[in-house]
Amino acid sequence: MHIVVIGAGIIGVTTAYFLRRDGHDVTVVERRSGVAQETSFANAGVMAPSYVAPWSQPGMPSKVLAYLFRPEAPIVFRPSLDPALWRWIVRWLGECRPERFTRNKARMQRLAFYSQAELRALRALHQLEYEQSTGYLQLFRTHAEVERSAVTRKVLTELGVVHRLLGTEEAHALEPALHAPTRLAGALHLPDDETGNCAFFAQQLKDIAIRDGVDFRFNVAVQGLQAEQQRITGLRTESGNIGGDAFVVAAGFDSAALLRPLAIRVPMQPVKGYSATAAITAFEHAPYLSVMDETYKVAITRMGKWLRIAGTAELGTRGMRLRDGALRTLLKVAQDWFPYAASYGKSRFWIGARPMLPDGPPVLGKTPIANLYVNTGHGSTGWVMACGSARVVADVITGKAPAIDLDGLTLDRYAHRR
Repeated sequence: MHIVVIGAGIIGVTTAYFLRRDGHDVTVVERRSGVAQETSFANAGVMAPSYVAPWSQPGMPSKVLAYLFRPEAPIVFRPSLDPALWRWIVRWLGECRPERFTRNKARMQRLAFYSQAELRALRALHQLEYEQSTGYLQLFRTHAEVERSAVTRKVLTELGVVHRLLGTEEAHALEPALHAPTRLAGALHLPDDETGNCAFFAQQLKDIAIRDGVDFRFNVAVQGLQAEQQRITGLRTESGNIGGDAFVVAAGFDSAALLRPLAIRVPMQPVKGYSATAAITAFEHAPYLSVMDETYKVAITRMGKWLRIAGTAELGTRGMRLRDGALRTLLKVAQDWFPYAASYGKSRFWIGARPMLPDGPPVLGKTPIANLYVNTGHGSTGWVMACGSARVVADVITGKAPAIDLDGLTLDRYAHRR
């Protein structure tokens, strides 16, 4: 079977890899000149299944309102008159209830832990090196944050996830590079969680896929899907039509626009994230563990000779202009914890649009159209969920039973709403 994948971010590349491994002929269509050049390009690199949770969670609406008046905020809401934005917000507010948060978090973690296992198997098979490291440290600036982490620690214990709550001295002993004058009330250590360079991984997997016979067509923008008698007959592109037997939409936020003319409505909004990448100039002052600042929701990850500082969530604007306030927040957090580690003044900045669904989990697998499939809506968790999502979609297309329960991970959960 000839399968066409739309999008060559981390989701599209992993999907193409697993489909080819199942014996299909695969074509990947990508508007950029290479893989992982948009949302997958310079993200935090965090692969922490135990940290995965929906953005819709109890207390988040009040936090968003409070952050409206802070110059350095981890979450920014820019209200507009866009009706789609307000419909999304109404749904998101409904998902912030405790029982829905618990359900959605369980769905996401089911996929994330499965994905971690698939990634490790793939890494071992191909002996991949993508600046990965093991160990994740969540930093709490206040005792209130330590106390609030009790809910998370309870869930981790129930899931059997290894973790340990550290006091201030223990945290500094585990990561000596932490700047002592910066206030630290405690930390949560997750020794089995990982980080790695998502774009570097995608590039290597693309090379493997090409050697296996996958056809990547770069600099080709998809303008629409051609449908006839409840089947997709091809893609309409600026370079001509592309046919196939089946099609997978893995185009991030742009997936919603491609699906809408087919009466498949996915309630997705772009939530923008930022990162700064700075060259390490004093390795003895740079972290070996990846850390997450709980107050500002900023992750700091060591990637070879570079520090990646990533975070913030900005909802309500469609433009991709770098916002000074977000960049200041990133650099403030990095300089709070590791002030002498890198040349922050020469940082390279990036912005990406994360495809966020109001309840959190992505949508995978079948659509109402027989030969059309989706792998999209991962929000900020595309990297940690990529291999598992791709394996699931490949199984569905091939006719195999997926290794995990897909309840709450398909378009069915939106079928009753328009």
